Amino acid sequence: MSPYNRSYTPPSMNDVSRSSSSSKTQHPSNPQHHSQKEQRSLNKHSSSPSSIKKSSSPYHQKHWSGSCGNSSDSDDSTSSSWSSSFSHSASSSPSLFYGFYSEGGAELGSPGGYRRSILTLFTISVLLYSYSFSCGFVFDDITAVKDNRDLRPHVPLVNLLRNDFWGTPMLKEQSHKSYRPLTVFTFRLNYALDGLRPSGYHLVNILLHGLVTVLFYHLLLVFLRSRVRNYGMVSFLAALLFALHPVHVEAVTGVVGRAELLASLFYLGSLLAYSKASSPKKSGPSTNWTYLLGSLFLTSLATLSKEQGITATGVAITYELVVNQNLRLQTFTNIGGKKTFRNKSFKEGLRRIGALTSGSITLLLIRMSIMGGNLPVFTRLDNPAAGSDSPTRQLTFNYLSSFNFWLLLSGSDLCCDWTMSTVPLVNSLLDPRNTMTLGFFALLGKLLHKAFMSSDRSTRTLILLSLSLLVCPFLPASNLFFPVGFVVAERVLYLPSMGFCLLVAYGLSEITIHKPQLRSLLISSLLLLSSLHIIKTSLRTLDWKDEYSLFTSGLKVARNGNAKLYNNVGHALEAHKKHEEALLYFRAAVSIQPDDIGAHINVGRSLNLLHRYQDAEEAYLKAKSLLPRSRPGEVYHARVAPNHLKVFLNLATLIAKNGSRLEEADSLYRQAISMRADYTEAYINRGDILIKLNRTKEAQEVYEAALSYENDNPDIYYNLGVVFLEQGETHRALSYLNKALEYDPNHFQALLNSAILIQESGSSDQRQTAMDRLQRLVQRGDSNERVYFNLGMLSMDNQDLISAEKWFRKSIEIKSDFRSALFNLALLLSESGRPLEGAPFLHQLIRHYPDHIKGLLLLGDLYVNHHGDLRAAEKCYRRILSLEPNNVQGLHNLCVVMVEAGDLSQAHSCLLEAYKLAPSEDYIRKHLTIVEERLKHKR
Repeated sequence: MSPYNRSYTPPSMNDVSRSSSSSKTQHPSNPQHHSQKEQRSLNKHSSSPSSIKKSSSPYHQKHWSGSCGNSSDSDDSTSSSWSSSFSHSASSSPSLFYGFYSEGGAELGSPGGYRRSILTLFTISVLLYSYSFSCGFVFDDITAVKDNRDLRPHVPLVNLLRNDFWGTPMLKEQSHKSYRPLTVFTFRLNYALDGLRPSGYHLVNILLHGLVTVLFYHLLLVFLRSRVRNYGMVSFLAALLFALHPVHVEAVTGVVGRAELLASLFYLGSLLAYSKASSPKKSGPSTNWTYLLGSLFLTSLATLSKEQGITATGVAITYELVVNQNLRLQTFTNIGGKKTFRNKSFKEGLRRIGALTSGSITLLLIRMSIMGGNLPVFTRLDNPAAGSDSPTRQLTFNYLSSFNFWLLLSGSDLCCDWTMSTVPLVNSLLDPRNTMTLGFFALLGKLLHKAFMSSDRSTRTLILLSLSLLVCPFLPASNLFFPVGFVVAERVLYLPSMGFCLLVAYGLSEITIHKPQLRSLLISSLLLLSSLHIIKTSLRTLDWKDEYSLFTSGLKVARNGNAKLYNNVGHALEAHKKHEEALLYFRAAVSIQPDDIGAHINVGRSLNLLHRYQDAEEAYLKAKSLLPRSRPGEVYHARVAPNHLKVFLNLATLIAKNGSRLEEADSLYRQAISMRADYTEAYINRGDILIKLNRTKEAQEVYEAALSYENDNPDIYYNLGVVFLEQGETHRALSYLNKALEYDPNHFQALLNSAILIQESGSSDQRQTAMDRLQRLVQRGDSNERVYFNLGMLSMDNQDLISAEKWFRKSIEIKSDFRSALFNLALLLSESGRPLEGAPFLHQLIRHYPDHIKGLLLLGDLYVNHHGDLRAAEKCYRRILSLEPNNVQGLHNLCVVMVEAGDLSQAHSCLLEAYKLAPSEDYIRKHLTIVEERLKHKR
């Protein structure tokens, strides 16, 4: 009898009825009578309270044949010996966690112990990853979250159904084809609640991991209860190992791992629903179609979270065959017999399997339709084996399966990126790594043989369910059906690790039963394993703090084979403006993988940022030379990865710095477009070159062509606005800027320039709109000196001089040499009767811009009227005349200085000259008359 659940839980009437119902057709003996004998036996032990506490076992409470006896091939003939053997085994082997289960923690019917187990597992799962709160967005998080427009509230929700995980339309060639709209929707909810603060995203992931762990535990209790020895201990140990396993860090701490977590949650829910759908009733085998449809619905949700979700039906079919139909080798030999097909349970199971299969096929067809019937484009370096010849491809793919199993087994040497040559290709049958492959498949074969040949239902059930949980979720990433864009990815092991942890837990349980003398050693080993997993997981979580720590940790594992890691360390350094250090890592990437186009592009970009333009151009040309070449006179058909096409953009941008090479830059953009017609970035950049070449009509046509491929791109609408502004069509320009804001209400350039256009138009009706747009930039923290300056100008238009002064001062704080802000602030203070406060800004203006004529005029006026410094004023006006000899205002003011100095004769000559330049100006004629009168009186 099992000691794992001390408090006795009597069998429910459903259990007794179910046992009786199914057994009547299989035994001449009375199963109900047998059940009563067992009950009397238990009652006999009841004479001692302590005995009751220690000896109750769920295996004496139900018939094994009855609880799962829906198949005609069930083990009813051995049910009596089955129970007695269980009694003997359980009583002779104490539990690894005797104390924890001392009050029935594993029993679904014992709420206290079950709740404690759930709470323990959830708490451990969450606390273990608490450091994740301090981690930022790293690696794929940047593209999937930080730069993904689909998270923004202004983007229609329907876009989530059209775009891939990274925000690219599924039908575009450069799409990754990873369709996970449900996961993106949760990111969008995160964004709505807390914007781009990483802690909120990490919190959701941690909580999801806790939920998955407890749901996994609950699923095992449901699946294994009354079918597997020590099912409570096996379930808890498996869930505990799952909660602690270090290989899960990427899925939990990496925000993009949300896909695995969500898929797992729905995956487990689907399996639970299927177990409900196929549970036998009092009346006999039947199907609860509501639960079955619910199972398929949850499978759909799992698939919409991550592609692995579709394999839930495979595990459900295994459950149907192993648990409901009690599959064993003999079943295959009898499956064609009339008795099998007449069996109601078997026919009902076939209906359920048919429903599952039909649902899976439907999901696959929908998925293929969404992809447009095309597989994603990956570079050769993403998955080298996929592009290799036989037998290298087959040997490597088989080895990778064993390598993934090794990661589950060891939990060590984890790496965020296993692409390129991190795992070298297996090129020969003589490669020693083939022994690892053979060992792995031999182990699988041994387990399958043991399961099918064993008469022990507990062993058969456990092994086959474990293998289905291990293998089925891994199949989409195995390269068996289609190539994937990675060599190894730890996060895809999140679901398969459930099957692995279940196997390990069952193995430990079996040893305690058959080798009770090893109990102490096993407890110590388990505690050591758990401690090591906690330490490994905690240390691995620290690696995900930022990109630099993550990628440098990867280099410790894959120092000599992964140029991508060196590139990514370079990117992390580049983000901190450490361009010299970044260049060293980019060059290291080139030395490791000389044909890596991306590495050469990175070298060129770093050299460009270091102003080594000639070297940068050479690096870009080297990258360009590595692209597939087209034959003269033939259309370019090669599929090029989108990130490799950036070499054309980067090289053209560099060349365009030289105004004499604009045509050459335009040629590069046209070449990129010819290689990929929907490459909108090339259209956008080419339009900019055409504007610089004053070919605005052609630029307009280029942008309109880009819209035909991406009609929701705000940058294209903005650039069209710029084109019309260059053409002098301010009304059309403003309409396109407004259109850009429809698709991206936070588009910085569109907000700023539309506000400037409105301000310059003098339209009082739209002035508030302009103010609101600029204020939005301030509130979002995107403001710069131009934003504050234009807020100041709008405030002046509104006669709000206090606000105008505030905005001008803020603008100058950011850019101390901002000429327009300096002058307008000085002018505002002068006209507000505070000219002396404006003097420092005028001096600052003239210091930076000694030829600023309006500033010189205002400063001269300040010297005359407030300082009485005629010499300094004269110097300002003569400076103006040296710049513009015919500047009437400067000449007139110089004349006034002469009058104030008492030099009327020179002033008269000065005014005559001014009068000749502007005979229509009344103030000049008036001042000339006054000076002439004074000269008459003087004579």
